[in-house]
Amino acid sequence: MKNFMKEFKEFAMKGNVMDMAIGVVIGGAFTAIVTSLVGDIITPLIGIITGGVDFTGLAVTVGDANITYGNFIQAIINFLLIALVVFTLIKSMNKMKKEEPAPEPEPEVDETLETLKQIRDLLEKK
Repeated sequence: MKNFMKEFKEFAMKGNVMDMAIGVVIGGAFTAIVTSLVGDIITPLIGIITGGVDFTGLAVTVGDANITYGNFIQAIINFLLIALVVFTLIKSMNKMKKEEPAPEPEPEVDETLETLKQIRDLLEKK
């Protein structure tokens, strides 16, 4: 049992697991921010433009079942808006990052030319 606990502790403290845990926590907080941005700011603005169209009330009744396909349409619209916001945020964050210039590759040295230069230098010394 001690060996199992030791292995579990090593696994849990590895960098990848800790990074993933931090990512999940930050992702949850970020989700709340993006959801609020879409739900509280972007969707009402779109509602003003479209005349307050709300799809959540759309439904069809088949027998005793009430199929609310409007909720599905609204969920798709919300997803597309959230994806657009996240894409825009990531794109602007990437622009803010300073890209380090790639190191210039060293010019290829022609061995024949180098050998000839060495021969020339030796002849000049004589």
